[in-house]
Amino acid sequence: MALASCCALLIPVATALLARISHKRSDQRNVFQSNRHETQVFRSAGVPPAFLRCVETEKLPARRRRYNTSCAAPTFAIIGESFGLRPVAARDGNDQDQRGRIRSEVTLVSLLASVLDKDGRPALGLTVDQFEVYEEGVKQKIEVLEPETQQPLDLALMIDSSLSETKELEFEEDAASRFIEKLVRPADRLAVYEFADAVTQLAPFSSNVPSLQAALRRIAPGDGTALYDAIFLGSQALTKNPAGRRRVIVLVTDAGETTSRADFETARRAALRADALLYTIVVRAVKTEGGRNTAGEHALETIADSTGGATYFPDTIAQLGDMFDLIDRELRTQYRMAYYPNPRPPAGTFRTLEVRVKCECKVRSRKAYYSGGRLD
Repeated sequence: MALASCCALLIPVATALLARISHKRSDQRNVFQSNRHETQVFRSAGVPPAFLRCVETEKLPARRRRYNTSCAAPTFAIIGESFGLRPVAARDGNDQDQRGRIRSEVTLVSLLASVLDKDGRPALGLTVDQFEVYEEGVKQKIEVLEPETQQPLDLALMIDSSLSETKELEFEEDAASRFIEKLVRPADRLAVYEFADAVTQLAPFSSNVPSLQAALRRIAPGDGTALYDAIFLGSQALTKNPAGRRRVIVLVTDAGETTSRADFETARRAALRADALLYTIVVRAVKTEGGRNTAGEHALETIADSTGGATYFPDTIAQLGDMFDLIDRELRTQYRMAYYPNPRPPAGTFRTLEVRVKCECKVRSRKAYYSGGRLD
């Protein structure tokens, strides 16, 4: 009888607690939110607090930043298992000494390089003695060189669906569909996004080509263009995937920017921290400078160059497929190299990089990496 009385008293209390927990969970919002089409959407207006914290953190001077796993990738140490090497993650805040100074490990830094000959074709067959890597101006010893790397891809394909792009959407969807079919291999994963005033994930990362192609047919025109938000959120999505894979963002846009909460530097740093290559195809409906988004074009070229990617300007919409083919070719002919930085870099800093090659060639690679670590 006493047991029954206790249970009777506890049931209402437990019910109230469960209701409160359920209500609290329903109020929580992630950067991407599900909608009725089982896609995920980020709104530039009324953005989640977590995203705003990330954006505001990026705008602080480096010495005042506090990074955490929700805003930054823990390390740029990415190296394939085929060499018998494992990535060494930067230590977290528990590895600080009692005076609060950052302690870091020497981490194998991996980077990709695209090398083109004087005719713009991939320069194949280069050897390790033809490459030089410099960090902060100091020459480094290359420990690993993998020509025509087979490292799997994680690629975020982001299509501008703003009203200014409406006329080109059908061509973009068709060219993107062929790109997916040609690029994606069983070990690769691709996600499809559209962006206007919102950044919407239409298909999560997968190697299911028909599903990815079907997602392209769900692109719908929208108001505004959250260009920098797209780069920022695409970079964030890539950092949540496993290490040991190449990270790529392919952006198809007219380079307009109207509604982002993130700014240029926030987007650029997010791409660098994610170790993501940015490839941009700029579709220009108007060829004259007076009708083009020249400021946006320059911004995209700068971000792409800093990541080791590239920007393409098709003369006509019919050339869009050719631009996708150039990206596919480059991703399949990249060199991957790795080194142990000497001297050991301080944690929590961006380090400048330069790759040089001894041939009549042009080389593209990322211009900086984030050394990892946390500052409390």
